[in-house]
Formats: sequence, C-alpha cells, structure tokens
Amino acid sequence: MAAPGTQRGDRPDLLTARLFLGIGVLGLFMSWHLEFGSLARMGPGFMPRIVCLLLIAVGLLVGIPALRRPAAAIEAVRARPLVVITVAIVGFAYAATHLGFVIASLWLVIVGSLADPGGRWRTVLLLAAGLTAFGALVFVKGLGVQVPLWPI
Repeated sequence: MAAPGTQRGDRPDLLTARLFLGIGVLGLFMSWHLEFGSLARMGPGFMPRIVCLLLIAVGLLVGIPALRRPAAAIEAVRARPLVVITVAIVGFAYAATHLGFVIASLWLVIVGSLADPGGRWRTVLLLAAGLTAFGALVFVKGLGVQVPLWPI
C-alpha cells in the first residue's frame, strides 16, 4: 500500500473511463456478427462499431490523464439531484406527447433546475425560454420531429 499522500488516480474520472471503456467493448462484442460494410455502402454494424470505438477513445482520453493526477475520492451520491432530474426527464417524456413540446421543454428546464437549490429564478426562466424556442425551431420545425408544439 502506498504511503498517504502518494496515491495516484482521480477516482471519479477513472470510474467514468471504466464505464466508457466497458460499454464500448461490450458494444463491439455484441455487434461483431453484423456486417461492417464500407463508407460508400454501410452495413448494419457500421454505426454501432464506430460509436463503440469512439466510446473507447473517450474512455482512454479520460482515463489516462486521471491516472497521473493525485488521488481524489468519489463523493457520496446525493438523493435530491438524482430524484429531481429523474422526475424532470420522465415528466418531459409524458408531457411531450400529451401537452406539447413547449410545455414539456419548460417543465424539463424549470423542474431540472430544482436539483441545484442555489439557482436564480430569473436565469432559470430565461434559460427555459431560450432552450424551448431553440428546441422548437431545430427539432419540431427544422427536423420535422413529430411532436405537437402545443396541446391543442
């Protein structure tokens, strides 16, 4: 065991790197039987393998520098942000189909902001309005995502 203060490895970044590497390797393994194809004629295994290779690359880019940094512990999981963000995402999924994109997007940003009790309401409301307008223009109008803007 190393002497105190000489331990290396940023634990949160090492955990993140392991997750990226693990998911990337698992995805490569699971998509191995699919035909890869070429750039001109992509097979069903092309995108999964490219994405998995990118996940592995990100895992290495995060993990290797983390090994050189001083040891840092992983903080305990706080329940409030976990619950609030989950409720915001689930509410968005429901509201997007039943209440329209505008209300769903506003819900997501405003409720999600409650995960950080130090947020300023003016900033949150401006961010919610801006992201809702941007999302409506890009996804609903620009890309034609089949989600109503309003509940009517």
